Amino acid sequence: MKLEELVSAEASPALGPYCHGRKCGNIILTSGQIPLTKDGEYVYEVKAATKVVLGNLLSIVEAGGGKKETVARVEVYLNSLDDFAEFNEAYAEFFGDYKPARVCTQVEALAGNVPLEAAMIAFTAD
Repeated sequence: MKLEELVSAEASPALGPYCHGRKCGNIILTSGQIPLTKDGEYVYEVKAATKVVLGNLLSIVEAGGGKKETVARVEVYLNSLDDFAEFNEAYAEFFGDYKPARVCTQVEALAGNVPLEAAMIAFTAD
């Protein structure tokens, strides 16, 4: 099988030697996304940052032929677990009744001192 590079014009640009994501067959893997808008602006308020990150990730999944309901797992890295309640509220609003598997953990520090980073594993919608 061939690995296809995924790029989304709706997500923030990759800031290093990586791509937005990869697709192999019907599997979609995203790189981690921080709360950086496609215009290059950092978002630091937790709920707003969560919406930016999840929106960026979903746009990459969609570039690979997936959709919100084909996201199988979300990996979340919080700068501080003190932000968990605010993050969780925004996360629940974003996904609604659909609930993918999730990993959520605290990390020492994130690039740009942002509140979170996340990545997704999804499948194509067909």
